[in-house]
Amino acid sequence: MSASSGDSGAIIKWKQHLMLQPPAARAGCIWVHACSVGEVGSVAPLIKAILDHGDEVHLTVVTATGFAHAHRLLGERITISYLPWDVPTIFSRFVRTLKPALLLLAETEFWPGMFAACRKQGVPVVGINTRISDRSFPRYHASRAIWKRVLKPVSLFLAQSEVDASRLIAMGVASDKVRVAGNLKYAITPPEVDASALREQLDPSGSRPILLVASTHEKEDEKILDMWPVWHACCPDLLTVIVPRHPQRFEQVATMISGRGLKLTRWSALQSSTQPDVVLIDAMGVLGKLYTVADLVIIAGSLANIGGHNPLEAAICGRGAVTGPYVQNFREIMEEMQSEHAAIVAADERELEQAISRLLAHPDELQQLNASAVLFIRDKGAVLERMMHEIKPWLSSTVKTSA
Repeated sequence: MSASSGDSGAIIKWKQHLMLQPPAARAGCIWVHACSVGEVGSVAPLIKAILDHGDEVHLTVVTATGFAHAHRLLGERITISYLPWDVPTIFSRFVRTLKPALLLLAETEFWPGMFAACRKQGVPVVGINTRISDRSFPRYHASRAIWKRVLKPVSLFLAQSEVDASRLIAMGVASDKVRVAGNLKYAITPPEVDASALREQLDPSGSRPILLVASTHEKEDEKILDMWPVWHACCPDLLTVIVPRHPQRFEQVATMISGRGLKLTRWSALQSSTQPDVVLIDAMGVLGKLYTVADLVIIAGSLANIGGHNPLEAAICGRGAVTGPYVQNFREIMEEMQSEHAAIVAADERELEQAISRLLAHPDELQQLNASAVLFIRDKGAVLERMMHEIKPWLSSTVKTSA
């Protein structure tokens, strides 16, 4: 993006924060607010379900990255703007202009001016995916008399967990306004792909175990390739598929693989006649569908201190996740997956090497890991249905139909 376009985007952002550039009126729409990238990603499946139900959606965000991510995920299906500053007069003007039928408020975006404006305009508010963190709860609880009053206009909170629900009640929210719906981050769907054709494309023999190394970063490929001889000795037919996270590293990783004397084939030049040791995915947007054909998955970003990547993309395809120790970006998910035997978090490289060797040598153990991932995501994945059931009475299309 050029400097001028960046400046233009910043100007639009501040104009919308100050309501100098108000949104177009969308009478009867469902207004969804999600702060930034993470929240936008979480609410996207719910927004799509609302659109499929027949309602229109306007999404507000706070950050420029959240704004861009919303456009990537939802395209032209919705309208998007920045949230106004939490000043009563500004917010009142925003709500009067937009004319929404309902506000769905993601996580802990608690804005007193927003609540006051919705109350005055008769717009019901429902908290979705509500989470009260360990860090913020003591502060909320200490000022619960204030929060009891601030949160009173909210008709319903759909909490992520029983802990979040109990914390909301401790903050002064009436217990009949709090229900546990689960976490929307689990509301993901598998990619649409012809898995049989993709498997044959990678392995025409149909018999080679496929190890997928997903989203590698600098220095991680070297570590994987250091371990590769041990895994190959354990499983001579092993086909390793490496997916670098960033395209600018494709050439570097290709040189690294060839420099080790391994037979390399690039995804962009894959031929059925070749029998490579390693397939390098030198294209973007391929990883999601590769989970459907992998036998064993390493989620990278975890061997170096990156923080890991989303293991749910593997789980939704029925694949357990094996990672290095650095999973802080998805710590809660990884802990839950581990507790249900759907993931293995290795404490160091040696432990990772041993874990992969063990799974290759014991297919029954690998099968159990993947089966546990299927059960894990099945149990968690009903959150979207529960949430739609709870908010349906407020959806404008429901109201119109029943009127």
